[in-house]
Amino acid sequence: MPTRPRPLPRPPTTPHLFQPHVGRPLRAKRLKLLAATEVLPHRHPWAQLTFSRAGAVRMTAAAGTYLVPPSRALWIPPDVEHAVTAVEEAELITLYLHQPRGRCGPGVPAAEQAPWRECRVLEVSDLLRALMLELDATPEDPLRPPPPERLQRDRLLAMVILDELRRARPVRLGVALPRDKRLRVLCQAVLDDPGRHRTLDDWARGSGASSRTIARLFREQLGVSFGQWRQQVFLTRALTLAERGTPMARIAGELGYASASAFTAMVRRTVGQPPSRFFTAG
Repeated sequence: MPTRPRPLPRPPTTPHLFQPHVGRPLRAKRLKLLAATEVLPHRHPWAQLTFSRAGAVRMTAAAGTYLVPPSRALWIPPDVEHAVTAVEEAELITLYLHQPRGRCGPGVPAAEQAPWRECRVLEVSDLLRALMLELDATPEDPLRPPPPERLQRDRLLAMVILDELRRARPVRLGVALPRDKRLRVLCQAVLDDPGRHRTLDDWARGSGASSRTIARLFREQLGVSFGQWRQQVFLTRALTLAERGTPMARIAGELGYASASAFTAMVRRTVGQPPSRFFTAG
Protein backbone atom coordinates (compact mmCIF):
# COMPACT_ATOMS: atom_id res chain seq x y z
CA MET A 1 0.00 0.00 0.00
CA PRO A 2 1.57 3.34 -1.03
CA THR A 3 2.33 5.81 1.71
CA ARG A 4 2.19 9.55 1.55
CA PRO A 5 5.49 11.39 1.79
CA ARG A 6 6.23 12.61 5.26
CA PRO A 7 5.54 16.36 5.51
CA LEU A 8 8.48 18.61 6.19
CA PRO A 9 8.63 19.99 9.73
CA ARG A 10 7.54 23.61 9.97
CA PRO A 11 8.44 25.51 13.12
CA PRO A 12 6.15 28.31 14.27
CA THR A 13 7.18 31.77 13.15
CA THR A 14 7.36 34.04 16.18
CA PRO A 15 8.85 37.35 15.02
CA HIS A 16 6.24 39.29 17.04
CA LEU A 17 7.90 38.07 20.26
CA PHE A 18 11.16 39.74 19.19
CA GLN A 19 9.79 42.89 17.60
CA PRO A 20 12.32 45.75 17.73
CA HIS A 21 11.17 49.23 18.72
CA VAL A 22 12.61 52.60 19.70
CA GLY A 23 13.40 51.39 23.21
CA ARG A 24 15.07 48.18 21.93
CA PRO A 25 16.05 48.91 18.30
CA LEU A 26 18.03 45.67 17.90
CA ARG A 27 16.63 42.27 18.90
CA ALA A 28 18.18 38.82 18.60
CA LYS A 29 16.36 35.54 18.01
CA ARG A 30 17.88 32.05 18.03
CA LEU A 31 16.39 29.11 16.18
CA LYS A 32 17.48 25.52 15.60
CA LEU A 33 16.23 23.81 12.43
CA LEU A 34 16.37 20.16 11.46
CA ALA A 35 17.46 19.33 7.92
CA ALA A 36 14.66 19.99 5.36
CA THR A 37 12.69 22.15 7.80
CA GLU A 38 10.73 24.91 6.09
CA VAL A 39 9.77 28.30 7.47
CA LEU A 40 6.82 29.49 5.41
CA PRO A 41 6.89 32.78 3.47
CA HIS A 42 6.30 35.79 5.72
CA ARG A 43 7.21 39.45 6.04
CA HIS A 44 7.53 42.09 8.74
CA PRO A 45 8.03 45.87 8.87
CA TRP A 46 11.56 45.71 10.28
CA ALA A 47 14.85 44.75 8.65
CA GLN A 48 16.46 41.38 9.31
CA LEU A 49 19.96 39.92 9.32
CA THR A 50 20.15 36.11 9.37
CA PHE A 51 23.40 34.41 10.37
CA SER A 52 23.91 30.66 10.51
CA ARG A 53 26.03 29.70 13.50
CA ALA A 54 26.13 26.09 12.27
CA GLY A 55 24.83 24.40 9.13
CA ALA A 56 23.48 26.02 5.99
CA VAL A 57 20.04 27.36 5.09
CA ARG A 58 18.55 28.56 1.83
CA MET A 59 16.54 31.76 2.04
CA THR A 60 14.24 32.79 -0.78
CA ALA A 61 13.37 36.46 -0.78
CA ALA A 62 12.02 38.81 -3.42
CA ALA A 63 13.21 37.46 -6.81
CA GLY A 64 16.21 35.47 -5.64
CA THR A 65 17.44 32.64 -3.46
CA TYR A 66 20.46 32.84 -1.19
CA LEU A 67 22.58 30.27 0.59
CA VAL A 68 23.58 31.25 4.13
CA PRO A 69 26.56 29.24 5.44
CA PRO A 70 28.32 29.99 8.77
CA SER A 71 30.78 32.50 7.27
CA ARG A 72 28.12 34.76 5.73
CA ALA A 73 24.86 36.50 6.66
CA LEU A 74 21.85 37.64 4.63
CA TRP A 75 20.40 41.14 4.93
CA ILE A 76 16.66 41.39 4.20
CA PRO A 77 15.10 44.89 4.03
CA PRO A 78 11.77 45.69 5.72
CA ASP A 79 8.54 44.37 4.18
CA VAL A 80 10.27 41.85 1.89
CA GLU A 81 8.59 38.44 1.87
CA HIS A 82 11.02 35.62 2.61
CA ALA A 83 11.05 31.89 3.34
CA VAL A 84 13.67 29.53 4.77
CA THR A 85 14.63 25.93 4.01
CA ALA A 86 17.30 24.19 6.07
CA VAL A 87 19.75 22.53 3.66
CA GLU A 88 21.11 20.66 6.67
CA GLU A 89 20.67 20.85 10.42
CA ALA A 90 21.26 24.48 11.29
CA GLU A 91 21.42 26.91 14.18
CA LEU A 92 20.39 30.45 13.25
CA ILE A 93 20.83 33.80 14.90
CA THR A 94 18.48 36.43 13.47
CA LEU A 95 18.79 40.11 14.22
CA TYR A 96 15.70 42.31 13.86
CA LEU A 97 16.42 46.01 13.35
CA HIS A 98 14.03 48.87 14.03
CA GLN A 99 14.06 51.24 11.05
CA PRO A 100 13.00 54.90 11.22
CA ARG A 101 10.46 55.76 8.54
CA GLY A 102 12.11 56.10 5.14
CA ARG A 103 15.34 54.43 6.27
CA CYS A 104 16.57 50.95 5.48
CA GLY A 105 20.26 50.42 6.27
CA PRO A 106 21.86 49.95 9.71
CA GLY A 107 22.11 53.62 10.62
CA VAL A 108 23.82 54.69 7.40
CA PRO A 109 23.35 58.21 5.95
CA ALA A 110 20.55 58.80 3.45
CA ALA A 111 23.04 58.91 0.57
CA GLU A 112 24.18 55.36 1.40
CA GLN A 113 20.73 53.79 1.74
CA ALA A 114 20.36 52.39 -1.79
CA PRO A 115 22.39 49.14 -1.42
CA TRP A 116 20.51 48.30 1.78
CA ARG A 117 17.13 48.41 0.03
CA GLU A 118 17.97 45.10 -1.64
CA CYS A 119 18.74 41.67 -0.20
CA ARG A 120 22.50 41.23 0.07
CA VAL A 121 24.94 38.63 1.37
CA LEU A 122 27.56 39.96 3.78
CA GLU A 123 30.76 38.57 5.22
CA VAL A 124 30.68 38.06 8.99
CA SER A 125 33.80 39.06 10.87
CA ASP A 126 34.94 37.30 14.03
CA LEU A 127 33.95 40.41 16.00
CA LEU A 128 30.43 40.58 14.52
CA ARG A 129 29.93 36.86 15.18
CA ALA A 130 31.00 37.22 18.82
CA LEU A 131 28.80 40.28 19.37
CA MET A 132 25.70 38.55 17.99
CA LEU A 133 26.25 35.64 20.36
CA GLU A 134 26.32 38.04 23.30
CA LEU A 135 22.95 39.65 22.60
CA ASP A 136 20.02 38.67 24.79
CA ALA A 137 17.67 36.37 22.81
CA THR A 138 14.84 36.11 25.34
CA PRO A 139 11.31 36.54 23.87
CA GLU A 140 9.39 39.67 24.82
CA ASP A 141 7.24 39.30 27.93
CA PRO A 142 5.16 42.40 28.80
CA LEU A 143 4.63 41.09 32.34
CA ARG A 144 8.35 40.60 32.97
CA PRO A 145 10.40 43.32 31.27
CA PRO A 146 14.18 42.79 31.18
CA PRO A 147 16.21 44.40 33.96
CA PRO A 148 17.77 47.82 33.23
CA GLU A 149 21.32 46.44 33.26
CA ARG A 150 20.47 43.95 30.49
CA LEU A 151 18.89 46.69 28.38
CA GLN A 152 21.95 48.87 28.88
CA ARG A 153 24.28 46.05 27.85
CA ASP A 154 22.21 45.31 24.74
CA ARG A 155 22.27 48.99 23.77
CA LEU A 156 26.06 49.05 24.01
CA LEU A 157 26.38 45.83 22.03
CA ALA A 158 23.95 47.15 19.41
CA MET A 159 26.09 50.23 18.79
CA VAL A 160 29.13 48.12 17.97
CA ILE A 161 27.11 45.56 15.98
CA LEU A 162 25.60 48.24 13.74
CA ASP A 163 29.02 49.80 13.16
CA GLU A 164 30.50 46.39 12.29
CA LEU A 165 27.54 45.63 10.03
CA ARG A 166 28.05 48.87 8.11
CA ARG A 167 31.66 47.79 7.51
CA ALA A 168 30.76 44.24 6.38
CA ARG A 169 31.89 43.43 2.85
CA PRO A 170 29.09 42.44 0.45
CA VAL A 171 29.60 39.15 -1.38
CA ARG A 172 28.33 38.35 -4.87
CA LEU A 173 26.26 35.40 -3.78
CA GLY A 174 22.62 34.85 -4.51
CA VAL A 175 20.77 33.31 -7.42
CA ALA A 176 18.06 35.20 -9.31
CA LEU A 177 14.76 33.38 -9.85
CA PRO A 178 12.49 33.86 -12.89
CA ARG A 179 8.74 34.50 -13.18
CA ASP A 180 8.08 31.91 -15.89
CA LYS A 181 6.79 28.70 -14.28
CA ARG A 182 8.63 26.34 -16.66
CA LEU A 183 11.90 28.15 -16.11
CA ARG A 184 11.35 28.30 -12.35
CA VAL A 185 10.86 24.52 -12.19
CA LEU A 186 14.09 24.01 -14.12
CA CYS A 187 15.93 26.46 -11.85
CA GLN A 188 14.70 24.66 -8.76
CA ALA A 189 15.94 21.35 -10.17
CA VAL A 190 19.38 22.86 -10.77
CA LEU A 191 19.45 24.27 -7.23
CA ASP A 192 18.57 20.87 -5.79
CA ASP A 193 21.27 18.98 -7.74
CA PRO A 194 23.46 21.30 -9.86
CA GLY A 195 25.76 18.53 -11.09
CA ARG A 196 23.05 16.17 -12.37
CA HIS A 197 23.30 17.31 -16.03
CA ARG A 198 26.11 18.94 -17.98
CA THR A 199 24.28 20.71 -20.82
CA LEU A 200 21.23 22.92 -21.26
CA ASP A 201 19.74 20.36 -23.66
CA ASP A 202 19.79 17.77 -20.86
CA TRP A 203 18.19 20.16 -18.37
CA ALA A 204 15.54 21.29 -20.85
CA ARG A 205 14.21 17.78 -21.54
CA GLY A 206 12.12 17.69 -18.38
CA SER A 207 10.97 21.32 -18.48
CA GLY A 208 8.37 21.17 -21.24
CA ALA A 209 10.30 23.69 -23.36
CA SER A 210 13.10 23.47 -25.90
CA SER A 211 16.65 24.43 -24.97
CA ARG A 212 16.37 27.40 -27.35
CA THR A 213 13.26 28.62 -25.51
CA ILE A 214 14.95 28.12 -22.13
CA ALA A 215 18.03 30.05 -23.28
CA ARG A 216 15.81 32.92 -24.50
CA LEU A 217 13.86 33.02 -21.22
CA PHE A 218 17.08 33.21 -19.22
CA ARG A 219 18.17 36.23 -21.24
CA GLU A 220 14.75 37.91 -21.11
CA GLN A 221 13.89 37.32 -17.46
CA LEU A 222 17.25 37.11 -15.71
CA GLY A 223 19.54 39.03 -18.05
CA VAL A 224 22.18 36.28 -18.12
CA SER A 225 22.87 33.08 -19.99
CA PHE A 226 22.08 29.69 -18.46
CA GLY A 227 25.81 29.08 -18.04
CA GLN A 228 26.33 32.35 -16.16
CA TRP A 229 23.34 31.65 -13.92
CA ARG A 230 24.50 28.12 -13.15
CA GLN A 231 27.93 29.41 -12.15
CA GLN A 232 26.28 31.25 -9.27
CA VAL A 233 24.54 28.01 -8.28
CA PHE A 234 27.87 26.20 -8.39
CA LEU A 235 29.41 28.88 -6.22
CA THR A 236 26.77 28.64 -3.50
CA ARG A 237 26.90 24.84 -3.56
CA ALA A 238 30.70 24.89 -3.36
CA LEU A 239 30.54 27.23 -0.39
CA THR A 240 28.43 24.73 1.54
CA LEU A 241 30.80 21.88 0.70
CA ALA A 242 33.84 23.95 1.66
CA GLU A 243 32.28 24.75 5.03
CA ARG A 244 32.16 20.99 5.69
CA GLY A 245 35.87 20.68 4.96
CA THR A 246 35.43 19.01 1.56
CA PRO A 247 38.73 19.05 -0.44
CA MET A 248 38.76 21.40 -3.43
CA ALA A 249 39.38 18.58 -5.93
CA ARG A 250 36.32 16.73 -4.66
CA ILE A 251 34.17 19.90 -4.84
CA ALA A 252 35.26 20.42 -8.45
CA GLY A 253 34.43 16.82 -9.35
CA GLU A 254 31.01 16.89 -7.67
CA LEU A 255 30.08 20.00 -9.64
CA GLY A 256 31.18 18.45 -12.95
CA TYR A 257 34.47 20.29 -13.49
CA ALA A 258 37.22 18.34 -15.26
CA SER A 259 39.87 19.56 -12.84
CA ALA A 260 40.38 21.62 -9.69
CA SER A 261 42.18 24.25 -11.77
CA ALA A 262 39.14 24.74 -14.01
CA PHE A 263 36.96 25.18 -10.94
CA THR A 264 39.47 27.62 -9.42
CA ALA A 265 39.39 29.69 -12.61
CA MET A 266 35.56 29.90 -12.44
CA VAL A 267 35.62 31.07 -8.82
CA ARG A 268 38.30 33.69 -9.50
CA ARG A 269 36.41 34.94 -12.57
CA THR A 270 33.09 35.14 -10.71
CA VAL A 271 34.07 36.71 -7.37
CA GLY A 272 37.55 38.08 -8.07
CA GLN A 273 39.19 35.86 -5.44
CA PRO A 274 40.77 32.40 -5.44
CA PRO A 275 38.82 29.65 -3.63
CA SER A 276 41.43 29.51 -0.86
CA ARG A 277 40.50 33.06 0.12
CA PHE A 278 36.82 33.18 -0.78
CA PHE A 279 35.81 29.98 1.04
CA THR A 280 37.66 30.92 4.23
CA ALA A 281 36.52 34.56 4.44
CA GLY A 282 34.83 35.79 7.55
